[in-house]
Amino acid sequence: MTAKPPVSPSAIDTDQRPFVLVWEVTQACELACDHCRADARPGRYPDELTTEEGKRLLEEAADFGDGQLVVLSGGDPLLRDDLVDLVDYGTDLGLRMTLTPSGTTSLTREVLEDLKAAGLQRLALSIDGPKEVHDAFRGEEGSFRQTVDAAIIARELGLPVQINTTVCEATVSTLPAVRDLVAELDAVLWSVFFLVPVGRGRLLENVTSQRAESVLEWLDEISEDAPFGVKTTEAPHYRRVSLQRNGDPTAAPDNDAIGRRGGIIAGDGFAFVSHTGEVYPSGFLPKPAGDVREDGLVDTYQNAPLFQRLRDRDELQGKCGACEFRHVCGGSRSRAYAATGDPLGSDPLCGYYPEGYEPEDAEAAPYEG
Repeated sequence: MTAKPPVSPSAIDTDQRPFVLVWEVTQACELACDHCRADARPGRYPDELTTEEGKRLLEEAADFGDGQLVVLSGGDPLLRDDLVDLVDYGTDLGLRMTLTPSGTTSLTREVLEDLKAAGLQRLALSIDGPKEVHDAFRGEEGSFRQTVDAAIIARELGLPVQINTTVCEATVSTLPAVRDLVAELDAVLWSVFFLVPVGRGRLLENVTSQRAESVLEWLDEISEDAPFGVKTTEAPHYRRVSLQRNGDPTAAPDNDAIGRRGGIIAGDGFAFVSHTGEVYPSGFLPKPAGDVREDGLVDTYQNAPLFQRLRDRDELQGKCGACEFRHVCGGSRSRAYAATGDPLGSDPLCGYYPEGYEPEDAEAAPYEG
């Protein structure tokens, strides 16, 4: 098997293919995390894509072009007994296979060795705060220790580790401690997820727009010296903040180690396939645009009207549509949909208003402090 090198972001036309393709291989999970987008449950759903259907999905992902990045997500992907086979199959197709497992006792050295041998290129683990905060957030005592142990084992095996952290009111004050841990674990990337109120996350309190702005400024500041890359998820205004702080359009956040760039948004450089094969612009935007069993993955991404509209930043509405940064930011389409029912609406987490712009009555109000 041959592991493909990263593809330069500048070489990818996002009208034709995504930078990141996420496949939710199952919704089954032993954890009951407060923020879970999937409303995960203990058992596997009977209509999940089968092994053969999953392999056909990977074959179609390979049709996007060399080195397509595929993230196997969940639920907990480790609850599928064909996981190593899927990683091996995808690697042989030339895909860059990565994984986001849950922090449980299933994440053993033996499993990680098998996944590494099958060609896995990165392991993304979630840490949402120090032990007490993380375990409470994940609903499982011991999850923090199991996650840290898995990161240490992966490092020993030479498997790059990414740390994902969810930001909401319950976790935001612990970000400096998580930053220190990310460095201690020698992670290659810190991916900071800003809460979208979907799934169980609807019950969590979001940070205010002002607090989000402060966090993004802090992330941009620490990214200058951190020994790991920093990216945000569902907060593309990180790129706007970086441009404003640095005063230089060429100072946008660097690409990370597997070739992703900042600023991709739902449907534009990103696609999500559910456990039953529905194709969405994002896992946080529950508006299906097609089905891999009926419509095909590539055709849905390239031609479905929802995907095409999301890629046209001039179709954005409200202050996102009026914003001079819309082509480098675009706002979270998922949060706009959750707040307004319109995936092209305004992102209420962004507190920036273009000069001279008057808010519209129907626009989603920013999160207030």
